[in-house]
Amino acid sequence: MNKIYKIYKILYETYGAQGWWPITGYGYHKLDYDFPRNESEIFEVCLGSILTQNTTFTSVVKSLENLYAKSAIDADAIESMDVEELKEAIRPSGYYNQKARYILEFIRFYKNLSGAAPTRKALLDVIGIGEESADSMLLYGYNKQEFKVDAYTKRLMLELRFIDERAKYGDIKRLMQNSLKECIKNEKELLKVYQEFHALIVTHGKKFYSKKPYGVGCFLKNS
Repeated sequence: MNKIYKIYKILYETYGAQGWWPITGYGYHKLDYDFPRNESEIFEVCLGSILTQNTTFTSVVKSLENLYAKSAIDADAIESMDVEELKEAIRPSGYYNQKARYILEFIRFYKNLSGAAPTRKALLDVIGIGEESADSMLLYGYNKQEFKVDAYTKRLMLELRFIDERAKYGDIKRLMQNSLKECIKNEKELLKVYQEFHALIVTHGKKFYSKKPYGVGCFLKNS
């Protein structure tokens, strides 16, 4: 067992299954890996991945609930909304002018897929979709083996000295994926670990890596 996989095991034993990605009207689905169950839920994950840029997921939930109340968590309904109404609904997530544009750009792309899963490269060509958003959509929306890296991941890996400050998104992603692939040969299990590991890092990060100095009290430093 390498050190990265050992960290995953410790986090899982500490916090348990996280059940990401939570679906509006259902919530977290711990130990149920059949999500998303339909096109509507796939789209919701993609929508949430855009809304969560530069904000907390708590704020995203408020935006999604606003859209849900308007029966507008689907591509057609959002596209037919007045753009000002859309902006008001997603206001809790911040940057609502920008995100409204990104959402509408994504919907055009999404509809052209006709139900197929997008490639990572194609997603990155969509205005407003960066590496983290693309990997979020692929990992949680389309159940693809693409590890999602966020600020907590970088802070944790930096604190544990797996990387240095110059490490870029792709460097960290390769570190996580290559390390986990060394230990997990079953494809379905690997996908579950990718999904749970990111969620576990967020849970752990909120406790120990939200405020500077980062890592104070982090029990992983002693493992």
